[in-house]
Amino acid sequence: MAINFGDVLDAVAPHRSGELALSSDGKDLSWAEFDARTNALARGLQSLGLKPGDKVSFLLYNGSAYVELLAACFKARLVHVNLNYRYLPAEIEYVIQDSDAAALVYDARLSDRVKGLSPSCRDEISLVAAGECDGVTLEGLIAAHDTAPLDIERSPDDLIFIYTGGTTGRPKGVMWAQADLARALLSGILGSEDRSKTVEDLVALLDAPKPFKRPLIASPLMHGTGLTAVLTTMANGGQVIVTDNSGSFDAHHHWTLIELHGADALGIVGDTFAKPLLAALEEKAYTLDSLKLIGSSGVMWSTPVKLEMLKHLPGATLIDSLGSSEAMGLGSSVMTSEGVVETARFQIGPSCQVLDDDGNPIEPGSGKSGLLARSGPMPLGYYNDPDKTAETFRVINGKRYTLPGDICTVDADGTISLLGRGSACINTGGEKVFPEEVEEALKLHEAVGDALVFGVDDPKWGQSVRAVVQIVDGAATGSEQLRGCLREHLSPYKIPKQIVSTEAPIRLANGKADYKTARALSGAQ
Repeated sequence: MAINFGDVLDAVAPHRSGELALSSDGKDLSWAEFDARTNALARGLQSLGLKPGDKVSFLLYNGSAYVELLAACFKARLVHVNLNYRYLPAEIEYVIQDSDAAALVYDARLSDRVKGLSPSCRDEISLVAAGECDGVTLEGLIAAHDTAPLDIERSPDDLIFIYTGGTTGRPKGVMWAQADLARALLSGILGSEDRSKTVEDLVALLDAPKPFKRPLIASPLMHGTGLTAVLTTMANGGQVIVTDNSGSFDAHHHWTLIELHGADALGIVGDTFAKPLLAALEEKAYTLDSLKLIGSSGVMWSTPVKLEMLKHLPGATLIDSLGSSEAMGLGSSVMTSEGVVETARFQIGPSCQVLDDDGNPIEPGSGKSGLLARSGPMPLGYYNDPDKTAETFRVINGKRYTLPGDICTVDADGTISLLGRGSACINTGGEKVFPEEVEEALKLHEAVGDALVFGVDDPKWGQSVRAVVQIVDGAATGSEQLRGCLREHLSPYKIPKQIVSTEAPIRLANGKADYKTARALSGAQ
């Protein structure tokens, strides 16, 4: 696809001018207003001396500022660099330097983090605040510049970065050419992953039936799931609905927004969001007739939670997507009131297969495990990291694949069962234990709200299995009771030798596992 998202926004706006493009807390923008504001902001960024190809780092909560800045960067040919709003100054500075960012746009409520950056870092970049603050602000840039479309020629090879830290190691900048990302995200609409499709083809399909047009994106925009949901919705000429979460998640507020805007889809992050949303539904009734689809990615969404959700939303379709910033569309699991799908079982994507250590496809039903691999549109690699690039993006039998590290078995019917991520696999006495399998078994106990499992050094076994469980409010249980539950579901070698209980959160705001906290709670180094 010879597609640039800046060109997409320019082309879609005239066809949707009177319809809503963006809704956030107390703020609605039509496509005409959104187009004008983001044109002005693009010029404002240029006025700071930013040139095509320069990187702009986003230290922002979910909200309208994130979406408008993203659109402005596309229009001015600037490269998006996401920052986790929970990062401390040293972590922020690392990504700024690693990405060679020329600007930092930050929420004014995070000013103390910015003040904590080294003087040399602050002096080398342009600083822009979202919200009231001394100095340059987003609203100031918008008010000071022309709202007409930019006279600029863009390229399908313009970049977008998605920084991913995973659960271990330093954050890495995944480099996508915009045309390749469009191929990965929009092929279901355009019917092809090749580069022959154009912006004109996309515009011609704006009024075609779509699975959703008004999603409430609860997933953090600072991560690939939320970010790509925005891109897909905008390319479809839809209405993006977001709320300023300020680093927290208010389930009742999200159901209220679905009522208010008639949202037809909801984007979440697995059980981390689904469980509080479910608890809110059990506390209060909402009118949710408009909601047809709930989509999740990034964290396990367990079957028991899905079943309870469908009791409240019997007409909804629940889609659990398997993918990563490096590999979109690895697989999906679709569940409705008509049938149960096991946790972590997915239909494989059309450009994906499971390969053994020699690069050969795993035989369905063989019981053997292999690495999930995707061909087709993929990132160029990791920015300034050739070693990691070579490790993840490999040429096998003359074909380039992305192998993000997901280990699976292939069932006889062609579906895959996700075992876990290879980098997190525990080797105990020569046996492999995948943390996700143990975590899901622990969460079957009624007292366990969440669980994290990891390996620790052991002089006898090499590694031993250890777990930290977050206990549901008011519940009482002990390690032996939990082990008794696990013995009903797991082989003995998979059962943690130590289980530590806590009432403290063991996940970050984005739903990812907080292994640092969990290991500290367990006493592991």
